[in-house]
Amino acid sequence: MDLFAAEPELLPIPVDDGELYFMQQLPLPFANAEVMQRLLDETVWKAETIFLFGREVAQPRLSAWYGEARYTYSGRTFDPLPFTAVQLEIKRAVEAATGRRFNSVLLNHYRNEQDSMGFHSDDEPELGREPAIASVSFGDSRTFILKHKKQAKTVKIDLTDGSLLLMAGKLQHNWRHGINKERQPRGARINLTFRLII
Repeated sequence: MDLFAAEPELLPIPVDDGELYFMQQLPLPFANAEVMQRLLDETVWKAETIFLFGREVAQPRLSAWYGEARYTYSGRTFDPLPFTAVQLEIKRAVEAATGRRFNSVLLNHYRNEQDSMGFHSDDEPELGREPAIASVSFGDSRTFILKHKKQAKTVKIDLTDGSLLLMAGKLQHNWRHGINKERQPRGARINLTFRLII
């Protein structure tokens, strides 16, 4: 079943054991640069720590949790702040493009090429059995990497300014994803990952 038949710009990317879709530009009522600046200014950014291999470590990026539900991952529980106006505009555009409903968003601010995201799967129980995660990016491009858990398969996608990536189906069961540090200079990037907390 093609969930995106009404949205021809959203193209499926062939990935075994999961669903992965990419849209070059999410339709929004504001320019990407305006959205980026508002997210920088209006988000309550935090330098969070998580528990990794039994010890507390600082995340190599800034983050924020907004929406309607609490979320627990890596040994920490995050209480949400209410959606901001610009976040709600992005959420409406994501829901229109994907046909999915979301009630929370994790925002990550990658300040430069030294900020990163470790490889993981979004498979917490409160996301359900086959979660849909919609990822929207603003600012400088970064390479999103998917690695299969059982096979020597890797998929790389440049997440460009204004792009939308949807992970769904059994993707979180079979793949891990992350963003590496880079050697070349990179400007600021903000990524929003919309989720439905059950």
